[in-house]
Amino acid sequence: MIYTSNAFVLPLPAGHRFPMAKYARLAERITRLAGPLMHVADAATDAELLRAHDAGYVDAVSRGTLDERALRRIGFPWSPAMVERSRRSAGATLAACRSALDRGVGINLAGGTHHAHRAHGEGFCVFNDAAVAARAMQAEGLARRVLVVDLDVHQGDGTAAIFLGDATVTTLSVHGRQNFPFRKMASAIDVELDDGTTDDVYLATLATVLPRAIDRARPDLAIYLAGADPFEGDRLGRLGLTKAGLADRDRMVLDRLAALGIPVAIAMAGGYAEDVDDVVDIHIATVALALERAGALPCAEVAVAAC
Repeated sequence: MIYTSNAFVLPLPAGHRFPMAKYARLAERITRLAGPLMHVADAATDAELLRAHDAGYVDAVSRGTLDERALRRIGFPWSPAMVERSRRSAGATLAACRSALDRGVGINLAGGTHHAHRAHGEGFCVFNDAAVAARAMQAEGLARRVLVVDLDVHQGDGTAAIFLGDATVTTLSVHGRQNFPFRKMASAIDVELDDGTTDDVYLATLATVLPRAIDRARPDLAIYLAGADPFEGDRLGRLGLTKAGLADRDRMVLDRLAALGIPVAIAMAGGYAEDVDDVVDIHIATVALALERAGALPCAEVAVAAC
């Protein structure tokens, strides 16, 4: 039910702003909370990647022949470990989708790589895990219609571009108006928020737009990108949500989907707080709430995990 790729570490230079350390800390805490439910994800195969990505791009990533401009756009130095980590992260969302369709909920402790486009990576995203997973579920006949609920603070431009004009995949993105990417793509439904948006405004907005997205999608499966970066303490977020507000956001999404019997696969997406433990706290609360709703964790343990 919970899939991790934290053992596959992306080697980064000292001072790099991507918070690689969060994944090991998250896995350590999840192990204490629900260790028997954790599994190491298989890597996404070429066949799985190629349903969402251009063959030349997948080959260039795999062989290490991306040029310097392409690597700068991604934001990571190339290495075999970068390739393996990216494949494993996509594979974990694939596994989470299969778990969701079987048991109602599946969780990837990484993922949310929504800036990866069909033929290029961007913004710390190499392969687009949600797009790869959605296409795999469709190809395998497990889900015909998919809803992507993207609540990372940054617009899911890569996901929007990959599914542009495809009525079988509905993309909802609720993000900061003034934030990266500065050239937005057209999701099926985009909601842009002003800097400093607080809990009440965010939750009221989501309460309006989420039912509309579900009605439009009529999904067999939802993929939920539960970004930690709308947090008020996020270095790159610019919104003003509290940890309690983010937990309320998760409850709203999970409860609405559960009430309608829609399976949900969850990816952690972004989080760049000064204190990495703040990011881990937010992700832990998301996981705990999902497990409680799946009947895999008592409510008392959810309360402790969310503290």
